[in-house]
Amino acid sequence: MYVAVMTYLGYGLVTLFGYFRDFLRAVGLEKCHVAQERSEQKDFVPLYQDFENFYNRNLYMRVRDNWNRPICSLPGPVFDLMERISDDYNWTFRFTGRTIPNVINVGSYNYLGFAENNVDFLKTVAEKTQEYGVGVCSTRQEIANLSLHQELEQLVANFLGLESSMAFGMGFATNSMNIPALVGKGCLILSDELNHTSLILGARLSGATIRVFKHNNMHSLEKMLREAICSGQPRTHRPWKKILIMVEGIYSMEGSVVRLPEILALKKKYKAYLYLDEAHSIGAVGPTGRGVTELFNVNAADVDIMMGTFTKSFGACGGYIAGKKVLVDYIRRHSHSAIYATAMSPPVTEQVIRAMKCIMGQDGGDEGIRRVRQLAENTRYFRARLKEMGFIIYGNDDSPVVPILLYMPAKVVAFAREMLRRKIGVVVVGFPATPITEARARFCLSAAHTRPMLDQASK
Repeated sequence: MYVAVMTYLGYGLVTLFGYFRDFLRAVGLEKCHVAQERSEQKDFVPLYQDFENFYNRNLYMRVRDNWNRPICSLPGPVFDLMERISDDYNWTFRFTGRTIPNVINVGSYNYLGFAENNVDFLKTVAEKTQEYGVGVCSTRQEIANLSLHQELEQLVANFLGLESSMAFGMGFATNSMNIPALVGKGCLILSDELNHTSLILGARLSGATIRVFKHNNMHSLEKMLREAICSGQPRTHRPWKKILIMVEGIYSMEGSVVRLPEILALKKKYKAYLYLDEAHSIGAVGPTGRGVTELFNVNAADVDIMMGTFTKSFGACGGYIAGKKVLVDYIRRHSHSAIYATAMSPPVTEQVIRAMKCIMGQDGGDEGIRRVRQLAENTRYFRARLKEMGFIIYGNDDSPVVPILLYMPAKVVAFAREMLRRKIGVVVVGFPATPITEARARFCLSAAHTRPMLDQASK
């Protein structure tokens, strides 16, 4: 209770000072750095909501130096930062021309360490630019349906143990542009309250009715399933055309792992469909990196729609949808991302193929499985060390996403700045990305991290 009260008090004081500074700007005693409406535009619809604009100029601006930090090297386990300073309290920045070298990177999603230049297959990836070029400049349905794309999709299906898959050039769009092709008006989406923005946007664009259940709470989910089946659609009480449960494998802000066996049991009991987003779990968990289905030893075919990205464990970009062949064929014909979006770049596609073959051992070695095991070892070690030090951390012991609770906004800012001073690059997150009382730092671990790096980051 004390922590919650002090946290609200901290935000309250900063907000109060924000209104006071707005008053000073209005009377001309303080310079206003933001764009202002001209008098003849007072009747126009505002571009920003009042509180959103207020929050950005009075709260976020005070701490903006902790975000969008520019790097000038390979984003591996360590990187170099471009030094920048502000002469006007973070309204603008200028570069000093110096760098901050050898910053330990615990902020990016390089789970298996493939986003580096020391992997064995990098030369092969680069050679694909000579054969196919850098970009395809077209959609898959026109002239950009390359043999590389088909090879990747077959490889993804084999990796997951499913019938078919389709690859897309952007991970965010894999959710936001494909969900509207799967559900629409007259359908019901049951979404975990901590689902990613891409899932939320896709659900809203679909036109389906959306109901949110408590995070990983099976009682809340089952209650909504029962009500949906008993009551049907609002007003008409007709049965729902589809009921789609949407969850993530690993939740990127919590580090928690989905309770997949229990959700599958409810899905089968109430004849619903399941959409599983494995953006952070594919490649990162499971004995051979095959995600939460392998972690819980369940049949991947029991999941109706398997989604994942290539942006984390595979050191590339893009995403995939996998499942039964009839599902994937339907998406090829109806998905906005499949019809209108530019296809994946050839070298990026080759990067994913080589990384996935490495994990599967199809390259003739055991480097891939070694990386999966090293990530699991690093995860358990780092989490255990933080617990021994007395930190409050969220998430499952198998999750490489490790949030540390900081609570108060002043601590978040001080933590980020002090970590950088000690050459540790970490992500800090606060309201509105988290609840007001749950501001945190988020560590993302990698197989490329060494034990001394983890020790230094946890000191």
